[in-house]
Amino acid sequence: MNTIIQVESQRILIRDNYFVEQPIHTRYYLASFSDTASGFAARIRSYWGVENKVHYVRDVTQGEDKSRIRTSTLINTWVVARNFAINLYRSNFFDNMAQAQRQCAFGLDTLKRIFRMK
Repeated sequence: MNTIIQVESQRILIRDNYFVEQPIHTRYYLASFSDTASGFAARIRSYWGVENKVHYVRDVTQGEDKSRIRTSTLINTWVVARNFAINLYRSNFFDNMAQAQRQCAFGLDTLKRIFRMK
C-alpha cells in the first residue's frame, strides 16, 4: 500500500424547488501507487461513473438485488440478459433506462423499433 485517499462528498437534491442537502459522506481509498490529487479524483469519478451507469441501473431499474435466482447458470444467464437490455436501450438513445424498460414492456412498437423490425 502506497497511498491512502480521503474523499468527502455531498449530494444536493432539489425537491419542489427547494434544496435538500444530504449529509457529507467520507470515503477512504487505498492505492498501491502514487498520483496527483487530480489524477486520483479522475480515477474515483470514473469508478462512480461505471457504478451509476451500470450497477445502479441493474440494481434499481431491473431489480437485480431483489432477484431470488440462486442457481449459478441462471444467474449468469440473467446477467447477460440484463446487460443486453441496457446496451439495447443505450444504442437506441434512451437516456432514462427505467422509461425505456417501461416503454418496451407496454409497447410492441417500441420493441419493433429497438430490434429494427417492420
